[in-house]
Amino acid sequence: MNNFGEKVNFIWSVADLLRGPYRPNQYKDVMLPLTVLRRLDCVLEPTKEKVLSANKKWGAKGKGVLDAKLIRASGVPFYNTSRYTFEKLKGDPNNMAANLTNYIKGFSTRAMKIIEHFGFEEQIAKLDKADRLFLIVSKFCEIDLHPDSVSNIEMGYIFEELIRKFNEASNEEAGDHFTPREVIRLMVNLIFMPDEDVLTTKGIVKTLFDPACGTGGMLSVAEEYLPRVEPGCAA
Repeated sequence: MNNFGEKVNFIWSVADLLRGPYRPNQYKDVMLPLTVLRRLDCVLEPTKEKVLSANKKWGAKGKGVLDAKLIRASGVPFYNTSRYTFEKLKGDPNNMAANLTNYIKGFSTRAMKIIEHFGFEEQIAKLDKADRLFLIVSKFCEIDLHPDSVSNIEMGYIFEELIRKFNEASNEEAGDHFTPREVIRLMVNLIFMPDEDVLTTKGIVKTLFDPACGTGGMLSVAEEYLPRVEPGCAA
């Protein structure tokens, strides 16, 4: 893990800026969705101009064609067609609320399903009215959550630790919201061990489905497990 605790502590320190308009048990309503948005923003930033060019070029085509072209341009299974990034949002502090809303609405359907789960758009007006929106977004620009700096496994740990800290502040049990990694490792071992003969047979294709994905802990640990069973195996 690369500075895992440092990243958690930084995000936790940003939450202190909400003191006043928000009570501690409400911090997670802002900080968790912003952490997800910043992660997506970092993933998409390197291909942002390619996506905007593709959207301009193929915008008149049907949704199916346009979607395929934009995914190809982004290099990942989602994209954002807004002209904004977190860095560009900082350039217009007087219109932060409207621009941030525009940015969120620019995400593709797959990403929007995740973002809508948080109901973050309801918080934008409250943050703006309390004169906290620009400050919070600006602070999030300081943390690099690109996969080259923060792996998917580490991102899962960061998110789980934030959930734990926010739930403790609300006098709730963190375990009600995610499964500890040591329990996940036991579950993965129990799932895979009876099938090791099949998993080590060349040409066999297996699909792993987690219907309660959450922070992706089961999938991440499974991805760690498979190469140990069969070197060169891809999860």
